[in-house]
Amino acid sequence: MKSKLLAAAALAVIATAGLAYAKPDANQMAAVADKGRPEADTKRDADRKPAEMLEFAGVKPGQTVVDMLPGGGYFTRLFSKAVGAKGTVYAVSGPPRPATDPAKPPPPPAIDVLAADANYSNVKSIHQPLQNGLSVPTPADVIWTSQNYHDVKNIAGVDMLAFDKAIYNSLKPGGVFIVLDHVANAGDPSSTKTLHRIDPAVVKAEVTAAGFKYEGESTVLKNPADDHTKGIRDGFSQGQTDQFVYKFRKPK
Repeated sequence: MKSKLLAAAALAVIATAGLAYAKPDANQMAAVADKGRPEADTKRDADRKPAEMLEFAGVKPGQTVVDMLPGGGYFTRLFSKAVGAKGTVYAVSGPPRPATDPAKPPPPPAIDVLAADANYSNVKSIHQPLQNGLSVPTPADVIWTSQNYHDVKNIAGVDMLAFDKAIYNSLKPGGVFIVLDHVANAGDPSSTKTLHRIDPAVVKAEVTAAGFKYEGESTVLKNPADDHTKGIRDGFSQGQTDQFVYKFRKPK
């Protein structure tokens, strides 16, 4: 019996490792090699491991992918090329900042400029108040958020259980929710504001409480030299922090 239990445990380890280290396919590699990507993005590839992230998320041609809080669109461009002409990418952000000077309207958000680029015509930029949770026109195969889950917890009045359930409801059965963020030490809930980090155990507990099944972790962005006590821009770049990447699946 003991030997059978040990064998089962070994197989579980192998399965988890397979989630983390499977080889990206040719389509995912081609998305990374896209010549339309700006130099500012490609310079970050060594730190952000985009091909490995596309593989871990399982992004394929024809899928619908949601990039939640996409920032400047680093991953949005990658998703656009990986899902191809028959796929769709919804880039979901909060409402644009209002103009402070009516005579000088602010420039459009970077993600809106990206969505207007003919090279990324399958990208649809959506602005909505995230206090109400996520809402997209069609159910997604993949919902992705990178370095932003901790920011959602800082939104005044947000209900994280309701928020995660809204993500659950925005996925197809069998779809996945990927959370990538900066690791915080356990026991300090204020770290989401003070350090812009989050305890991975908190994320796992919150997301599974919404009905998701935890499926695995990619370890390619781990950095044991980071002791989690500094802010993400305090003495090092975002790419040098210790980061976790969790995969959660909506049951079929």
